[in-house]
Amino acid sequence: MHRFFHRVPAALALASAAILLSACASFPHDAPIAGLRLIGEQRIALKQPFQGTTVGGLSGIDYDAASGTWVMESDDRSEINPARFYRATLAYDSAAFTGVTFNSVHFFTQPDGSRYPNLAHARLEQGDAVADIETIRVDPRDGSLWYGSEGNRKVGLHPFVRHADRDGRYLATLPTPAMFRVSKDETGSRNNMSFEALSFASDGKSLWLGMEAALYQDGPLATPDRGSVVRITRLDRAGAVLGQYAYAIEPVASRPAPGREADNGVSEILAVNDHQLLVVERAGVENADGVYANHVRVYEMDTQGATDIQSIPALAGAAYVPARKRLLLDLEKTGLPRVDNIEGISWGPRLANGRRSLVMISDDNFNAQQVTQILAFEVL
Repeated sequence: MHRFFHRVPAALALASAAILLSACASFPHDAPIAGLRLIGEQRIALKQPFQGTTVGGLSGIDYDAASGTWVMESDDRSEINPARFYRATLAYDSAAFTGVTFNSVHFFTQPDGSRYPNLAHARLEQGDAVADIETIRVDPRDGSLWYGSEGNRKVGLHPFVRHADRDGRYLATLPTPAMFRVSKDETGSRNNMSFEALSFASDGKSLWLGMEAALYQDGPLATPDRGSVVRITRLDRAGAVLGQYAYAIEPVASRPAPGREADNGVSEILAVNDHQLLVVERAGVENADGVYANHVRVYEMDTQGATDIQSIPALAGAAYVPARKRLLLDLEKTGLPRVDNIEGISWGPRLANGRRSLVMISDDNFNAQQVTQILAFEVL
């Protein structure tokens, strides 16, 4: 095992008091969330080597309660190393977050048993996929893994959700709605803006699948002047749609430099109970030097009273009731020295006081201008 981390000053935890809200010391799994208290932060060094691989691009995280380890997947499109995930141990309690230990690395496989290739070596005509894995979940039934890939619109690769064993070996592909497939015209998923978010429902019998950005037919992307809308879909384990809801994305929180880019989208979801989800909205805003600032907010989404939109082919101009949302946490108000590209969120083990913990992780894109940060919270 290897231990790599940078300790963040203890004073940081005190700064998080601004988001502390009173709540009961213990509550059932589906109880309302009053707030999140930052316990602490750890960072993983840029391009940290581990067992012959380069750690980075960590865009999904989930807790494996049976083994007490955390699963972290990389969105490396097999360009640095083959598509993979890591198992790690996080050391934190209600007082401090003290370390990250990497235990093992595992490679995802395709249906034929081979590892995912990069685009330069993919045999697309023979059924190869180039994985752009953005989200991963541990199956509460047996510890197997489910993961989502955004596909590649430019070469006609559709987004997918696949099921793997604990070591990443392919088991099955989950059928997903045809509306999410890529196409040659402006319908379906946008490139690099599709299956970004995945969560098991609180009962473990179904899965929630979240889009990062709007389908072409559902309207334009978010800008500093207007928001957007994405579809969040509930599927059973065979892929049947149990419900689909519109989630309204906020406008981008600041403006980019002239001629530069800015966007806002859903980077992950996490089920709270049968009708509520946590939704991470992550905005990237480019400055004149090409460096991105991130605005990250966590909302509570509630599907009760919302329209089931699965039969509405295009949301632009359609009449529907979106899911309700409530701001739960603005990461820029936690006292963190910086907020990076948060793309993963997971429940963690209960703390000694009986409250749940929650962990977030950022994707550094293997970029020296970014950091991989892991944040631990107490759930109030």
